[in-house]
Amino acid sequence: MLVWRDISIRYKQSVMGFLWAILMPSMIVGAGALVRFGAAQISGTTVSARDISSVMVRAVVWAFIVAGIRFGTNSLIGNNNLVSKIAFPKETFPLAATLASGADFLVSLSALIIALVFIGWIPTWHALWSVPLIILTFALTAGLAILLSAANLFFRDVKYLVEVFLTYAIFLTPVLYDANMVGRWKTAIMLNPFSPILEAFSAAITDHRTPDLWWTAYSTGVAIVVLTFGYWFFKRLEASFAESI
Repeated sequence: MLVWRDISIRYKQSVMGFLWAILMPSMIVGAGALVRFGAAQISGTTVSARDISSVMVRAVVWAFIVAGIRFGTNSLIGNNNLVSKIAFPKETFPLAATLASGADFLVSLSALIIALVFIGWIPTWHALWSVPLIILTFALTAGLAILLSAANLFFRDVKYLVEVFLTYAIFLTPVLYDANMVGRWKTAIMLNPFSPILEAFSAAITDHRTPDLWWTAYSTGVAIVVLTFGYWFFKRLEASFAESI
């Protein structure tokens, strides 16, 4: 019910409705195409359909990550009446916000599949990797949403810091580019736990190969730690939510 309410509020009196779920990834794809064309001009190469499809895949996943963290961070503040008056597990709010962003993700994913087929993409069994990768993406995003929502309740500067971070994080994450394009800085970029996830999506869907299992395992470990610590941190502070909101 909370997920449906969040979706309804998000698109209430919106002319475009669910088309907004497609607009954000489309803008990221446009920026990624410019980056690829610029890199091709410098290196004297051409931009292939693979390059564009890779950016498309990464953009859809990144749009979900950004939306999940952004709405999850503000979920407790946005539900202050329910937080202070009704007794039930408060982690429901950041989880609902993340799941509501997942609805946008399904819409943009449907558009992505149509676009990929249009440019000649043929799925292989490697695309099945997208299922555990989606679960991994949700787990890491939900863990951050739970952690940041609690922190934002006590320190209202958190939401502003999150907005600033999300604005610049796209340059520190291989969304507009492949990790291999940064040369010796690749390892530093891959330490961002979302980077191996985006690389894995691109490998499985665009390149038709098995993702790098070591880096995928690294992101999985970070997701488990973030989700566990975030839940512990949230429950530890939950008793003080009503008086702090």
